[in-house]
Amino acid sequence: MVKWRGRRQSKNVEDRRGAAAAGGAGILLMLIRLIVGRFGIRGMVFLGIIGAGLYFSGVNPVALIQGQPATQSEPIDDETSQFVRATLAQTEDVWGQIFAASGQQYPAPTLVMFTGQVNSACGYASAAAGPFYCPADQKVYLDASFFQELERRFGAAGDFAPVYVIAHEVGHHIQTITGRSAQVRQEQQRVSKIEANQLQVRMELQADCYAGVFAKMSDAQSDFLDDGDIEEGLRAAAAIGDDALQRNAGRRVTPESFTHGTSEQRMNWFKRGYAAGDPNQCDTFGNSPL
Repeated sequence: MVKWRGRRQSKNVEDRRGAAAAGGAGILLMLIRLIVGRFGIRGMVFLGIIGAGLYFSGVNPVALIQGQPATQSEPIDDETSQFVRATLAQTEDVWGQIFAASGQQYPAPTLVMFTGQVNSACGYASAAAGPFYCPADQKVYLDASFFQELERRFGAAGDFAPVYVIAHEVGHHIQTITGRSAQVRQEQQRVSKIEANQLQVRMELQADCYAGVFAKMSDAQSDFLDDGDIEEGLRAAAAIGDDALQRNAGRRVTPESFTHGTSEQRMNWFKRGYAAGDPNQCDTFGNSPL
């Protein structure tokens, strides 16, 4: 069991689970254009009255139009939230120390907890897409129901499996703030779809390696892990390899379509990061074959 209880909890968690979602933002914009186009000034006055009413009732009409949560409620202080905050705090401590060792300050990401669907600077996403990192706003997005899905659908039981997922997404944040992500995006625009997928695989495997580095350093710094946790992480990595996902979906395994790497590759790079405890050993772009 991960030893997360009683530890510092990160303040960089934005809990949108209790917020009223503005999933109909596109429809709302269309209605606004229709009303203004049909009624002109009178339509604008009418919309102004509605907007004022929404504002004074606690709904932000500007946020609604932008697709942000319409209302903001208090964060839900449940066990899932505490687990996520404690885990994110561990990533802050580990990467903060790694960056400090080279004379740099670590700019920690924000983690957004949501339910069902969410709007990010990278666009709308549903829970079905799984956890993701958005470089445009430097936030990790997580529907905590994915934790149950890891066990129910992928057979990745144990509480280190969700720790691995969070650490992997924070790994993408490391790629963003070090400039690696921008370099890869530029290169992907110049190459074929298959080559772009291969570059994405290297991105994902590096994030897996960074997750391994985090596991090693967090345990060394604060005795965060327990016996069996690394095996749980490896099972999670194996369960969400591209080949395993395609095979379990009853599809033909097509390596040219891979975007995250095989189960074996994901496990190997996590183990490499864990063995080294050094992000400099996570150069998936300088290693061929993977």
